[in-house]
Amino acid sequence: MGRNFSPEEDRNGGGNVVIISYGLWQRAFGGDHDIVGKQIQVNSQSTTVVGVMPRDFSFPPGSNDQAELLVPFQFDPANAGSRGSHFLSVIGRLKPGVTLDQARVGINAVYHPIINDVEAPLQKGMSDQTLTRFKAKTIGIEAGYRGQSSIHQEAKVPLLFLMSVTGIVLLIACANIANLLLARGAGRATEMAVRLSLGASRRHLVAQLLTESCVLAVLGGLAGLVVARWTLALVASLLPPEATSSLEFTLQGRVMLFAAGLSLATGFIFGLFPALHATKPDLVSAIKAQAGQPSGARTAARFRTGLVTAQIALSMALLTCAGLFVKSLVNVSRVELGLKVDNVVTFGISPGLNGYEPARSKALYERVEQELAAVPGVTGIAAARVPLLAGNNWGNSVSVEGFERGPDTDAESRYNEIGAGYFRTMGIPLLSGREFTTADTQGSPKVTIVNEAFTKKFKLGRDAVGKHIAQGDRDPLDIEIVGVVQNAKYSEVKSEIPPLFFRPYRQSERVGSLNFYARTSSDPAQLLRTIPTVVARLDANLPVEDLKTMTQQVRENIFLDRMISTLSASFALLATVLAGFWSMMCGTVVLRLLEITGLLRSVSNASSAGNVGMPVPVRNTASTSGASTDRASR
Repeated sequence: MGRNFSPEEDRNGGGNVVIISYGLWQRAFGGDHDIVGKQIQVNSQSTTVVGVMPRDFSFPPGSNDQAELLVPFQFDPANAGSRGSHFLSVIGRLKPGVTLDQARVGINAVYHPIINDVEAPLQKGMSDQTLTRFKAKTIGIEAGYRGQSSIHQEAKVPLLFLMSVTGIVLLIACANIANLLLARGAGRATEMAVRLSLGASRRHLVAQLLTESCVLAVLGGLAGLVVARWTLALVASLLPPEATSSLEFTLQGRVMLFAAGLSLATGFIFGLFPALHATKPDLVSAIKAQAGQPSGARTAARFRTGLVTAQIALSMALLTCAGLFVKSLVNVSRVELGLKVDNVVTFGISPGLNGYEPARSKALYERVEQELAAVPGVTGIAAARVPLLAGNNWGNSVSVEGFERGPDTDAESRYNEIGAGYFRTMGIPLLSGREFTTADTQGSPKVTIVNEAFTKKFKLGRDAVGKHIAQGDRDPLDIEIVGVVQNAKYSEVKSEIPPLFFRPYRQSERVGSLNFYARTSSDPAQLLRTIPTVVARLDANLPVEDLKTMTQQVRENIFLDRMISTLSASFALLATVLAGFWSMMCGTVVLRLLEITGLLRSVSNASSAGNVGMPVPVRNTASTSGASTDRASR
């Protein structure tokens, strides 16, 4: 509904207009068909809704973090950051008849002079080789059908593994069905023999048996769709919200068609041999010759043995893989984080988006810390610009006192801005020096705290406290190191701990958003319910973002490991059950039952014919009467 941005709105980013997503329209406005033209509050500003996007529209395309409010782009060169900052994504549509290669050549014809004539002269501290590579840089162009999502790259190997596991489980299930169909065919040997003797063609009998096999497979496929819905729900429960927001956990029509085709194919393929074996032309004579005993054809026996062997081998392989993945998950869960996440609740607020000025934002942060500290059971409050173990990374090149920077020297370090008492609250030991205090503000001397990896990389040794650094390659070195802390995980549970330096957020000119950490001595669930109330008392229009426990944050950080381990273990268990001896015994019992029935019939026939050809035990007795002999015969 509505319209797109006008050219004037698009150029100047003005007009305070917004286009909303279909989901937001339904969720927040109840699908109001008169929404276009109405005023809504966006970042505390009155904004006019000019359009609603279709249901299947997503932006950025394929992104893990979908936008629900679209506003005209407002580019402010003053806030663009350094020339090396990467903050824009460019999407283009090809002209008719233009290929990706042609577009790549065309855009780099524009980009190459910019790199060589404008950017190259601005680069400092590069060797000749690096500068040559810099001048040869090009813009890469990729097809946009996948959008900007990186999930397909992260999940490619795990999904291929899960598809392989699923295929193996399917093979085991089909082997089971084939074995049971063989046993069922042996049980129907007399029926097939009678029908053949009455003139039925083998082609019609094979068609009937294959139809029965395919019906069985289709019924199994329908049941599989039900299990698939349960599996999708399980997968969704193991993924973090940012992943589930960009993935559809539904059974699409093409998936159902694929399942139907696969069911029919497996029913036909694995039902063909049992059908052919059950309708062998010499079956009548074989049954007559063996007086009711099963044919016991060597081919069928070898086929059954092969199926059993394949099932056991495949299930053992799956169990081994599942064991390795579970062991990997256990190892990940035992990784030393370097901090204490138990009984810690985290959340974020972004007053800068609500129109707060920098000074007002800092005053709000002070109030939040004070209010949270007054909550019963709260034993510590911490704050940080970069959320811990959330996959976010901030970095800068640094200049360090006593560390020589030559051409191509790696002087990069990760970075965070934190509040007073951060390390004490998060359980990160302070090795030397002091923590930040509330006195470390903009007007006070610039200070920093570094971790062990930082001191090792920049060769600071044990005398790091008191030395100075600078952000970037500029002088003077005006930031004093006042403390060294033990290494602790930064953005990823599984990644190596990077060199890291911390600055007080109170010394930054602008802090538009901040993440808080509250440690409690009571139940974290109670604190989760209290925090929104505390924030609402300070500003009812300020949303609480990413409210969760740190334990939950750690689980979300390793969601791929948890998902693969859980699903592989489940599939391996399913495969083992399918390959279990209960199904094999079903077929064996049917065959042995026929054999035993044939033996009993032979005994009965031999008794009726005067014990001809069958030795019958006679009890040793003194009586030679006919009655005793009859009893012994019976």
